[in-house]
Amino acid sequence: MNLTDKKYSTHALVREMMDTVAVVKNFNVDQTREVATAIKSVGKLFLTGEGSSRIFPAKNSIRKAMTWGLNLAIATDGSRQGAQYDLHNCAVFCASNSGRTKEVVLLAKKLLEQGNTNRFGLTANEGTLLAQACTRSFVLTCGWEQAVAATKSVVEQALFYESILWHIAAKNTGSLLVDLAGKIETALTLLVDKNIIKTAANAPTIYFAGYNDGVAEELTLKTNEITRKKSDFLEGTYAVHGIEEVMDPKDIVFVVDPIDDEIEKFQDVLVKGVGLTVVAIADHDTPFPTIRVPSAGELTPYVYLCAGWNVLVEIGLALGINLDKPERARKVGNEFIG
Repeated sequence: MNLTDKKYSTHALVREMMDTVAVVKNFNVDQTREVATAIKSVGKLFLTGEGSSRIFPAKNSIRKAMTWGLNLAIATDGSRQGAQYDLHNCAVFCASNSGRTKEVVLLAKKLLEQGNTNRFGLTANEGTLLAQACTRSFVLTCGWEQAVAATKSVVEQALFYESILWHIAAKNTGSLLVDLAGKIETALTLLVDKNIIKTAANAPTIYFAGYNDGVAEELTLKTNEITRKKSDFLEGTYAVHGIEEVMDPKDIVFVVDPIDDEIEKFQDVLVKGVGLTVVAIADHDTPFPTIRVPSAGELTPYVYLCAGWNVLVEIGLALGINLDKPERARKVGNEFIG
């Protein structure tokens, strides 16, 4: 996709996806230095929010912290479930672009009543209900999105959380952001094989498989919002542990960054067994038809996510979908009133 073609440029969703390049390039790593120190001293971090404000931002951070072996316990769940936890000794980040998401605001208010002083908000608006309930609130630079499906805010939220980990781990990853911005632009504008788009557009269900780091799961949600198609997230090898019983040969599975040791099993069960199409999104060639993106090292999951957006836009356009306005989904899923 590109902004020089009216086929794409007339859609706010596409414009906001492309805005991600500048958001990444201009991201201020230093804004989280102080809060990182506070979180490090607490030693426990709970990341909450609803939908896109939680899936990739939180799970990407958890995978990074576990991979690096950080002495920081990070967990995530939705705000309703989080409200049932004992969070008195945790730093808690509550993310809501609108700052009005009911579940998130109510959790922040509960933490206030309980006297947890390490409660933080992350929004795309100033002066929100969420900010009023938090000790400190941070505002994204990307601004309020017009399309219902969140895109550039997801990436900025993820960078915000990950930059906290960079400070704690004393990593200079922030220097790679300009390079990452260019690779995200490549992923957003690369030409996707028309046969892949045609197969996906005709598929009863579009599956995404891969690591539990939020990329494949977030793309599953975006599939519903952008293409109006049924989709499912198949974590790890879930795709070959029973669900093949109900898969249709017309279905398609996108495997994000496939693990070499699992490829043969996917081929045997899904390609040969079910007879469906498996497509990889990866930074290297694979035995599957592959949407190849440039590697950004430890930041490559951001590139995978943006390549997936590109694919979904093409599918949506092929189906004649209004990319900006789903018929039922709302920008603020459950707004706090009162």
